[in-house]
Amino acid sequence: MRQFRRLVGPALVALALSIAAPAAAKSACEWDGIERVVAIGDVHGAYDRFVEILKVAGIIDGNAHWIAGPTHLVQLGDVVDRGDDSRKALDLIRRLEREATAAGGMVHFLLGNHEAQRMLGDLRFVTGGEYDAFASVNSEKVRTDYLKTLGAQGSRDEIQQQTPLGLVEIRLAFGRDGEYGRWLRQLPVTIKVNGIEFVHGGISLPVAALGCDKINDQVRRELTNDLDKTRAAPLQSLTARAEGPLWYRGLTEEPDTFAPQVEAIVAKMRVRAIVVGHSVTASGRVTTRFDGRVIQIDTGMQPAYVPNGRAVALEIKGGEATAIYVDRRENVPIAKGAGGS
Repeated sequence: MRQFRRLVGPALVALALSIAAPAAAKSACEWDGIERVVAIGDVHGAYDRFVEILKVAGIIDGNAHWIAGPTHLVQLGDVVDRGDDSRKALDLIRRLEREATAAGGMVHFLLGNHEAQRMLGDLRFVTGGEYDAFASVNSEKVRTDYLKTLGAQGSRDEIQQQTPLGLVEIRLAFGRDGEYGRWLRQLPVTIKVNGIEFVHGGISLPVAALGCDKINDQVRRELTNDLDKTRAAPLQSLTARAEGPLWYRGLTEEPDTFAPQVEAIVAKMRVRAIVVGHSVTASGRVTTRFDGRVIQIDTGMQPAYVPNGRAVALEIKGGEATAIYVDRRENVPIAKGAGGS
């Protein structure tokens, strides 16, 4: 275990990049007047199911190209870890970002706790297939050279088990100047569309006081300029602490008596509801709580992680919400008024 910690230490350093995006209303993380919004929760490398639900929801065609026009697609993070095909899912999202913008729509890829873990060097949940996706014909030499720089000790079998082919390439790819690290570090943690907040884990009452823009700015800073500090004391960061937006489960786990706090949270965020992933619903279906103030859409897309799970897309159109499954559609009750009104 000690050797493993050394192997997933700090990655390379560089500035985060930004990408062009349509003008937002009111703030850098708020959009109003969007005719159709489709949200999808945790993918965890389940590429085939991800593609299937995108097709059923009318987001992509049979060749996985954008056909949704001005629709805004929100993906709530945790695309990586637990499943072998996360790199394919990431690459699809990157392409759809470009295609959606060209069609007058938009893809909002929000960070999940597992994307943050990758950027912090925590590879505990990477699967063999994910390592394979980054391995190349040069991986043996890359690994050997890397282990020499560490002065790694131990038997050959032990070292190879702790350092699978592709591990070094993943560390580099998700570092600050890596292909995926640069992209992920400019993504938001939370956004607001048509008065509805979207976030991976949840918004706790202390974090709600920051507001959308400050939440995104702080996490971005912790994963770029303050990366070493965040790695040294992750639980002191907004990115990794339990009440932070990537990890908070209060909206899904607190009892019904928590309703006054939920009202206070949505009032501070100035929204009518919060859509979250992160916590797999017990029913395997979209679940609402607190009179439609909280909507849970992680239904366990990755079968290796949730054997009885399924893919789902939440469509919000004309103020109404619909859960779109592969085999059916169901109405989802959602709060009508703004929080606190």
